[in-house]
Amino acid sequence: MSEAAARRQQLLRTLPAVEAVLQDAAYGALLAPHPRAVQKRAVQRAVASARRRLLERGGPGFEAPDLEAALAEASRPNLRRVLNATGTVLHTNLGRAPLAAAALQRIHEVGRGYCNLEFDLDEGARGSRYAPVVELLREQTGAEDAVVVNNCAAATLLVLTALAQWQEAVVSRGELVEIGGGFRIPDVMRQSGCSLVEVGTTNRTRAADYEGACTRRTALLVKFHRSNFALVGFSEEATPEQLVAVGRARGVPVFHDLGCGNLAPIEGEGLPPEATVRQSVEAGVDLVAFSGDKLLGGPQAGIIVGRAELISRVRAHPLNRALRVDKLTVAALEATLGLYRDGREGEIPARALLQVDEALLEQRAEALKALLLAEGLEEARTLAVEGQVGGGAMPLARPVSWAVAVPARAPEGWQDRLRAEALPVVGRVVDGQLLLDVRCLEDADLPAVAVTVRRTAPRSGP
Repeated sequence: MSEAAARRQQLLRTLPAVEAVLQDAAYGALLAPHPRAVQKRAVQRAVASARRRLLERGGPGFEAPDLEAALAEASRPNLRRVLNATGTVLHTNLGRAPLAAAALQRIHEVGRGYCNLEFDLDEGARGSRYAPVVELLREQTGAEDAVVVNNCAAATLLVLTALAQWQEAVVSRGELVEIGGGFRIPDVMRQSGCSLVEVGTTNRTRAADYEGACTRRTALLVKFHRSNFALVGFSEEATPEQLVAVGRARGVPVFHDLGCGNLAPIEGEGLPPEATVRQSVEAGVDLVAFSGDKLLGGPQAGIIVGRAELISRVRAHPLNRALRVDKLTVAALEATLGLYRDGREGEIPARALLQVDEALLEQRAEALKALLLAEGLEEARTLAVEGQVGGGAMPLARPVSWAVAVPARAPEGWQDRLRAEALPVVGRVVDGQLLLDVRCLEDADLPAVAVTVRRTAPRSGP
């Protein structure tokens, strides 16, 4: 054995056994607040950390701070709150729309005990889990009936399977997009068992293209929201009204996957107009599907509204049971829709964040900069930036926001350390600097952001 190898073996022998640490009274105060399983997992991690340090740097060996850090990590939930400093309001990776206080309260009330999820209190018999939200959806969209599943892709799959399986669905080539996570609209359609009939070209599709594609096997005319993609320049598409005219003439229902689920007009700096669900329904579209957790601002859900006869067929399909939502989703969605009904949509965080005044964002950025400098950072500056709505909604939107930029030699590494914190801060790296957009931060979050950024800053200083 070489001298180096012998030295490594000698160092490794100084590491304590896991059981010895668990029984050592010196660590009792650290271990006592945690369950036995967490204690053991943490000691294993702490010993492994010390082992790596010994092999890489020759020391030091096992220490109490190793155990303290490992206990914090082992007892930390995998799904936890983060501070969103990206400026993206509907950030899919960060949970999309934050819920309104009314929705959170309703989840607590319903989730802590039993509820009438599928029980008709008036009749004393089995009821529908959609009943709490159907009337609200009728009021807000003008549709005859509604059904709710777990997301909008599921809603599309259900509609196509229930109404067009083994038949044909006609759709524009310019709307066959790939959405987040690599899911492609044509793949979703094929899973339903319907035959996809593409019409038009990538940039131009007219109502006549749909009409020319109709045959005896045509079950649906389909229009898709392009999600995070937009056509500009020399382009043309059939409007919902034009598709409805073709559908009525041919006796074929029209299905509109509207995607982002805008229930009420939303205005803000850099936000283009976005069609509402009611506009699609009033255009005569037979079925409209949209998300609950995008511009609607509620929980993840796929909502289908439209003609009662078609909704009945969709609701009765066996796939609906596999895609149904749970009581917590129903509770949060009912509370969110209630805010629209009561004219209180300003209380829905996603809508409020998109419409926040630019002057307020500038003030918030200045406040964060002052806190960062007070924490000891040598340099930080505020600047106006362009954000994005996110979640596949409003792809051309460029909402104006404000951010604090902190230069650093290795901003990517800094960003990694921020994500590793107990309360992670997720920002952006732009042009060799850490960029902290304040749009999605509350004023109460700013001190925590400042402390975390200072604690994780490169040792040599930004």
